[in-house]
Amino acid sequence: MRRRTHLAVTAAAALLAVAACAPPNAPTQAKPTGSAGSQYGFTPAEQKAGKLLVWVDSTRLDAAKAYQKAHPDVQLDIVTYDGNANGSNTLKTKVQLFDRAGEGWPDVVFTTDNNTASWASQGDNAFVAPLNKGLLDDATLSGFAKGALDVCTVDGTVYCLRNDLAQVVLWYNKKLLDKFGYTLPTTWEEYQALGEKVAAEHPGYIIGTAGDAWAPEIYMWGGECPANQVTGPKAITVKATDPKCVRTAKMMDKLVANKTMSMLSLFGPEFAKSQGDKVLMLPGPAWYGGAVFQGTLKTPKGELAVGDALRWSDQSTPVTGNVGGGTWWLSRHSARLDAAKDFISWVATADAYQVELSPGYPAYAPAAAKWIKKQQDSGYYAGDLAGPISAAAGQVWSGWGSPEFSQEAVWAKTVIPGQTAGKTIESLLPEWQTAIEQQAQVFGYQVTK
Repeated sequence: MRRRTHLAVTAAAALLAVAACAPPNAPTQAKPTGSAGSQYGFTPAEQKAGKLLVWVDSTRLDAAKAYQKAHPDVQLDIVTYDGNANGSNTLKTKVQLFDRAGEGWPDVVFTTDNNTASWASQGDNAFVAPLNKGLLDDATLSGFAKGALDVCTVDGTVYCLRNDLAQVVLWYNKKLLDKFGYTLPTTWEEYQALGEKVAAEHPGYIIGTAGDAWAPEIYMWGGECPANQVTGPKAITVKATDPKCVRTAKMMDKLVANKTMSMLSLFGPEFAKSQGDKVLMLPGPAWYGGAVFQGTLKTPKGELAVGDALRWSDQSTPVTGNVGGGTWWLSRHSARLDAAKDFISWVATADAYQVELSPGYPAYAPAAAKWIKKQQDSGYYAGDLAGPISAAAGQVWSGWGSPEFSQEAVWAKTVIPGQTAGKTIESLLPEWQTAIEQQAQVFGYQVTK
């Protein structure tokens, strides 16, 4: 789950804490010893006793605390950092420093993005460890939802355990929808038509937002816009002016123009204050239910409901987008592999965290079913949750890739300023195309248009 919250500790302070607690003579890579050097698909570091160093963002601090409570004999050193949110590249920057120093790497790290494998699995001194080469058993790996681990699978090798999924569904206020006499849309065409009716009949109410950096992951991704198709470790296809991108842009432009799609930042101070009670519906990830409606907007009990992910009427197979959904990574530099793999397996699968405490929809299928039931039984939601959210979990379009750079950062630097200046998204698509190409080339990608 991705939440824009204040960190428990600033990134800078957290990183200084990591440096301070790293062993002064931490080993780098041990030399292979017979077959043991390749038993996990990499050469493990020299194993030794010590605290397990875990990096988490502030939201996942509860996961580390829950593990500590369930394993009181394990010594943990827990550090909070920004989780790589909004394309900060904090983890990559620090790993590069640790590589040069030969010490300091965390044993386990959580990221709010899913693209760490694109850089951290590469090279002779790669950071993340393969998990399906002997470290974790097939029974654990096969328990994750279909496609959940695709974002961190490179050439058949799995490098992460997904914490939660962030499939996009249609959140809506059932009380308002019934009051206005509207029918819940099932296609993007119906969604746009409803927006036009709302603008005319109930001005001030909104059915979506376009003011945050993850807007393309909701609308463009769900519309099968081929602007971000990773085809190899260093290859990407960018077609941001494709007809599928254009029609999505036109729809967004229409709704922004008639003010049924807000340009305010969803987690900014003004949104809840000025539009929080005017939300008729919001296409958004599974974690919106808790983080946005219960948390930011304080939507009263019994009003919030969820519908199936929207699709274009000509999409033969329903697809949707994805916003976040964090991942757990294990460092191949870890001198405490047994403890690290136990930690990563537990936080990603155990009911004590995933069902009881996790704010997002678990990627681990057995936990997901129990999590949904718990949310349903809470009495907060109006109507069925399991059907739409569970269906969307298997509908995330695979054509939107996870490159080394952040698409959110590109959109935030290119499209949002243009919109603020009065330009349409449609008119900005060529600029978006160029910005993606340039960013990809900076990271050494071969770009196909």
